[in-house]
Amino acid sequence: MGEIYRVHDFPDESAWLSGRLNGIGGSDASAVVGMNPYKTNIELFEEKTGRRIPEDISEKPYVIYGKRAEEHIRELFRLDYPEYQVEHHEFRILQSLSYPFMQASLDGELTDREGRRGILEIKTTNILQSMQYEKWKDRIPDNYYIQVLHYLLVTGYAFVVLRAHLVSDWGRDRRTTVKHYFIEREEVQEDLDMLLSEEKKFWAYVESGRKPPLILPEI
Repeated sequence: MGEIYRVHDFPDESAWLSGRLNGIGGSDASAVVGMNPYKTNIELFEEKTGRRIPEDISEKPYVIYGKRAEEHIRELFRLDYPEYQVEHHEFRILQSLSYPFMQASLDGELTDREGRRGILEIKTTNILQSMQYEKWKDRIPDNYYIQVLHYLLVTGYAFVVLRAHLVSDWGRDRRTTVKHYFIEREEVQEDLDMLLSEEKKFWAYVESGRKPPLILPEI
């Protein structure tokens, strides 16, 4: 398979963050289809057309925790799953050649023993209510599922491993539950086709400057 993405390596975090504004990234994708609990597709449209300044969440405790924990979790994954080769490139953005508005910043790139390429996605989440844990019980929450589908579209890779660290407090005891979710590209092709279609439609609205219809999340 020929290359389907272009690699952009940035000198520092500031330049990398600026580069992420130039298209649809993984954390944007769920808003495109109305599955982001924190942002609507209209708000995303306004950000991408310069009508709204994206909220700066870099100083929020959960963001700082996730950022600092990521490298250690990646090393734990290497120890737990030695059958994968794990690579990571700080401040790198992958840009789709077929759809240049689609881009990805990956927590890790994997190669399995058969030489297949895959994606490592890392999530750290504070579980404050039992309902939150239920969302992770047998499946990936919708917004994160859409995020990894987006990464599969950009990279053309064969699979995803999502490693989630679910942190909860029990009195004075802090507990971390580690869960792994394995996704094969061939098993989610219909969802990939749907997401590609929706992202193309959304970006057509961005390029035209016309506001898209509001997509309300399912209750």
